[in-house]
Amino acid sequence: MKTIYLVRHGQTVFNLRHKIQGWCDSPLTAEGIKQGEWVKRYLVEQNIQIEDAYASTSERACDTLELITDLPYQRVKGLKEWHFGRFEGEPEYLNPPLPYGDFFVNYGGESEIMFKERISQTIQEIVDNASAQSILIVSHGAACRQFMRQWAHTSTVDQKSPLKNGCILTFQYENNQFRLHEINNPNSGVEKLMH
Repeated sequence: MKTIYLVRHGQTVFNLRHKIQGWCDSPLTAEGIKQGEWVKRYLVEQNIQIEDAYASTSERACDTLELITDLPYQRVKGLKEWHFGRFEGEPEYLNPPLPYGDFFVNYGGESEIMFKERISQTIQEIVDNASAQSILIVSHGAACRQFMRQWAHTSTVDQKSPLKNGCILTFQYENNQFRLHEINNPNSGVEKLMH
């Protein structure tokens, strides 16, 4: 059995400004840095030894991973966030109502099905090709949500749980199936946890 720690990157400037952030990027905020440090502390406190590490090619994901571990890691394009086409960098209030479905295809982006398949296939390939038993993957909010939905049928964990910046989704992988074991979110007391 392999254990995968799928982490959403720390808070960014665009998250703070409520900008649509898929393939476009912005730097981590001070809070985002604390969230990455929280993940590191959580892993240490739980005596979790990461053996292999992967991140989306987006800077916000790589920066978060580097706060969590000093391990060398692979940058993987397939772990990038949903591509929102011409909506990239625009205010979040322009998003259509959920579910997005094929909305962004008309604006040069990805459909929900294309995105879910990309994320699921990428994580499957990473885990299948890794010899490590304990794997860290740093990706994005919608990416984490879509992967969780892909495997919702194997888990009893509440799928409506929030996936805050810096959250950790722990999956167990056995017999070609992923099972969500738990979700850990840094709470509003991140500073208290760190000091």
